[in-house]
Amino acid sequence: MSKSAKTCTVRLKVPFHDVDPIQVVWHGHYFKYFELARTEIFDQIGLDLHNFYLDSGYVFPISRTIVKYIHPLRYKDEFTCTATIAECKRKIIINYEIRLVSNNLLCTKGSSEQVAVKYPEMEMELVIPEEIQKALKGPA
Repeated sequence: MSKSAKTCTVRLKVPFHDVDPIQVVWHGHYFKYFELARTEIFDQIGLDLHNFYLDSGYVFPISRTIVKYIHPLRYKDEFTCTATIAECKRKIIINYEIRLVSNNLLCTKGSSEQVAVKYPEMEMELVIPEEIQKALKGPA
């Protein structure tokens, strides 16, 4: 992960159970690949949103996702999924890119947005808690 920008790349290989009869990855599985990179970026900066919830009562549901399919992934393709934190003040926005390992071809771009919600009241906050912002921004 880069120290200047919060970025993390995971390397994966398309398993048989992710493809349809013509060996193309089903569109919904791309969100799973995004989630693996998103989880890894949080792990690498030491941010455990579940423990933060237990301590503070805040949950961070995904409120929006966007995906652009450019080139299909196929069975046994090796690829990288890179997650980059784009914003962490009012919501957590993470951008994603999926590229083939063999030629760096861009296959998919996307983003996810998460908001802070106080539980059990289910009240959405207008800003991400400061502790989370600091963790996502890193040292100044």
